[in-house]
Amino acid sequence: NMKKNRTSLKIGDSVRVKEGMPCPDLEDLCIGDWQGRVSEVGEDDSGNGLICIRWDSITLKNMPLYFIDQSEEEGVEYERMYLWPEDVELAERRDTEEDVAKILAESSKSHSWSWLGEDGKRIQKVLADVDKTDVMKALKAWQNYMGKTLAFPFDAVVSGYQDKGPLQSGDSVSVKKISIGDNLYGVIVELRRGRKKYHHPLCDLEVINDDSANYQPLKDYCVWFANR
Repeated sequence: NMKKNRTSLKIGDSVRVKEGMPCPDLEDLCIGDWQGRVSEVGEDDSGNGLICIRWDSITLKNMPLYFIDQSEEEGVEYERMYLWPEDVELAERRDTEEDVAKILAESSKSHSWSWLGEDGKRIQKVLADVDKTDVMKALKAWQNYMGKTLAFPFDAVVSGYQDKGPLQSGDSVSVKKISIGDNLYGVIVELRRGRKKYHHPLCDLEVINDDSANYQPLKDYCVWFANR
């Protein structure tokens, strides 16, 4: 199958993928009629013509969510794709570059944790309306979520390295309630060990019983805290 080396396509051209084309990385996904702008014209290692397409806002808006999530998880950019020039045809432009930027900003907000796989999907639900950079707002969202979701009191064990504090890794504690959100240490809870009361970061605790309804929410929070 001889590929053509020359293409008349230029950067900035609007193109539509020909009908029935499967996605190069996901055979089950048909990308026929997806449309965008040519952003690179080059060739592969064998000298075959290759183009890069940045999808337009309408294609981005209608993309299957699993495709975006999977791309994020694999560290691949879903907003563009490399194809052979003969897989596309010229098309009428349907939007502006501003439209694309706007959709991508919205999309990255709703998929900013997708790269964490299943954990990420649950984290995303908690932080649905929170900008990734707004840690304080995220902490507020976690506080609300934990307040509603966790059943107090619950037994936990201190995990992670502890400085010379009163609590050491492996200590069993009883968590009583959420206390405050702290920029540096995240959500702080009130807990007891024996008769003494302490305040301790939630991210340093682990629910002992993994059948407990508290286990998953707390684990998700710890994953978020470690990757924030």
